Amino acid sequence: MQEAIARDKFHCPACGADAHWNAAKQALVCSYCGTVVPGQPDGSVDPIVEHDLVAALRDAPDSDRGWKADKVSVKCQSCQAISVFDPKRVAQRCDFCGAAQLVPYEQTKAPISPESLLPFKVAESTVREKIRVWYGSRWLAPNALKTRALTDTLHGIYVPYWTFDAQADAQWTAQSGYYYYVQETYRDQNGRMQSRRVQRVRWEPSAGSLSHFFDDALVPGTRGVDEKLLRQIGTFPTKQLVPYEAGFVSGWVVEQYQVDLGAAAQRSRAEMDAQLRQLCGKQVPGDTYQGLQVSAEYRAQTFKHVLCPVWLLSYTYGAKSFQVLVNGYTGEIAGRHQRSWVKIFFLVLAILGAAALIGFFSQQ
Repeated sequence: MQEAIARDKFHCPACGADAHWNAAKQALVCSYCGTVVPGQPDGSVDPIVEHDLVAALRDAPDSDRGWKADKVSVKCQSCQAISVFDPKRVAQRCDFCGAAQLVPYEQTKAPISPESLLPFKVAESTVREKIRVWYGSRWLAPNALKTRALTDTLHGIYVPYWTFDAQADAQWTAQSGYYYYVQETYRDQNGRMQSRRVQRVRWEPSAGSLSHFFDDALVPGTRGVDEKLLRQIGTFPTKQLVPYEAGFVSGWVVEQYQVDLGAAAQRSRAEMDAQLRQLCGKQVPGDTYQGLQVSAEYRAQTFKHVLCPVWLLSYTYGAKSFQVLVNGYTGEIAGRHQRSWVKIFFLVLAILGAAALIGFFSQQ
């Protein structure tokens, strides 16, 4: 991998304080006096490179590792997430689950460097409003949840992802089923002869081939963020990736990947196999099929390590912890919340009552 060129510090020309990336202004802004700092990161330092997957799995050089800037790492003893942030920040609680059980994290080998990212595009004020609206729309949630603006634990986090490209060439075989219909006679419950049209299937062998290019198949490298929620906030537009510069992550927490390249590659291959099987299934002629067998070869396999922006709200309601996520680039939102068993009880009663009324009037 090529080493990203990045400055360690971004100082305000007016007061000398540290400047951080501002999603609303899409610029580096002084956190003390609000001055917009000249010399903004523009993602034009290095081109974004696809790296050979087989070579990387065989031997990743140490020069490809590290953050290329001073960073501090801590590990949460509760959710096991590893947070990476600027040295001046003091972490007291985990950004992912809110636990206070943080310990310094040291490892024997530095992580593979991210070379590209999607900068935060959705401003914090917009996110807070989206979360308030989301709270209000949860009609099965307890009323107390809707009246609380629990956005005080909102954090912007760069979540680690792997992207994978591959050219797949597949051969498939299957039994194609073609529907046809016959008339058959039978006796009804009164002993009278009746006739009915019955569907049958004629099976014939079939075979074919398919070529498909997988482009930037995303695999999250996170352990701290609920993966089901990540899928619900939509995909990240990888065509908008910019080369990594420290300015984009200045003042933001970065989660260090805990799903390494090897594990992510295996998962990506399994997902590609499943998608390839679906694509081959669509090629099988006839009305239905069975016994589909797919044999695939993959070539030109490449990968990237990227960072994607996520606004994360972690909160506790009762004895349970919940997360709400907002896509930091598109604004899509998803989350979990406590459900009111009282509301669920009355909802079930209402459904049963409606079903009983429909049954009553249908018999009249």
